[in-house]
Amino acid sequence: MSGCRKRCKREILKFAQYLLRLLTGSLHTDSVEDELEMATVRHRPEALELLEAQSKFTKKELQILYRGFKNECPSGVVNEETFKEIYSQFFPQGDSTTYAHFLFNAFDTDHNGAVSFEDFIKGLSILLRGTVQEKLNWAFNLYDINKDGYITKEEMLDIMKAIYDMMGKCTYPVLKEDAPRQHVETFFQKMDKNKDGVVTIDEFIESCQKDENIMRSMQLFENVI
Repeated sequence: MSGCRKRCKREILKFAQYLLRLLTGSLHTDSVEDELEMATVRHRPEALELLEAQSKFTKKELQILYRGFKNECPSGVVNEETFKEIYSQFFPQGDSTTYAHFLFNAFDTDHNGAVSFEDFIKGLSILLRGTVQEKLNWAFNLYDINKDGYITKEEMLDIMKAIYDMMGKCTYPVLKEDAPRQHVETFFQKMDKNKDGVVTIDEFIESCQKDENIMRSMQLFENVI
């Protein structure tokens, strides 16, 4: 594998780590600015300028992201299997298959089974540079697995199990088998304000905004690239 290809793969894997940290509230203020380097890339100027207007990335940042995306996905789109492969490399001690599936569906907003560079940028723009409201809306969409506008306890448990499975042996101390369910029981009770068995977008946002750990994670997530 060439040096450039390895660097591009590292960049994409960093984003995988950022996404996990956002959702688990464990993001640190690591800076990757020194590792970002400019490269001449082939792109359509009008498309790049349109993405610059639609996202919160600069033209230079979009060039860097495009380079990495095209090196890993020459076809111009990411399918679910590629998404799963990226996560399996970053979390070799666990099983990231299910989490990668859920995350892929969150990026694949038009549900056509593929994530284009435009889809990728729009999602990253929200996660890395969006407002707290935008980030929470995106997170709600991830947890709302069947996209019916509500989060059930089962959906929240599926996501948490997927995260715990992905972390695998990386957790210390070793977590008990029922840890995901206990986590969900506590969190879901706080969120389901009217006790109707589902969490709405308003309940989700209100609860997250009152959680200091989540809010701290949202703030630290800004301007990491």
